[in-house]
Amino acid sequence: MYKALYLSPMVPSYNIKETVRFFVELFNFKIARDENNYVIIYKDNHLIHILNAGTDIGEMEFYLEVDDIDNLWDNIKDKLEGIEVKAPFDREYGMREFHIIVPHTKTLMFVGQALN
Repeated sequence: MYKALYLSPMVPSYNIKETVRFFVELFNFKIARDENNYVIIYKDNHLIHILNAGTDIGEMEFYLEVDDIDNLWDNIKDKLEGIEVKAPFDREYGMREFHIIVPHTKTLMFVGQALN
């Protein structure tokens, strides 16, 4: 079985710079990654992903980082009938991920593992 390493909210923002400033100045978060329209901030062992808000700002997203994504995928892939899912794939930013729309919600769940 896999081990869950981190669970991180992904917060959509209409002004990423100001949202990041809120967390940095008030709560002493630090910037881990700063790209054009995507910033990851951290405090202790906790991460928050800040991304551009679109027309569906009410949609929730979160990121579950695990230690063995392929084993997890093998254990759940046959149980996903009727669930919107994108099978595992490698990302340009060094993560292997799969994506799932959590049933009966407007929530996108990212599951990822750092590539070695």
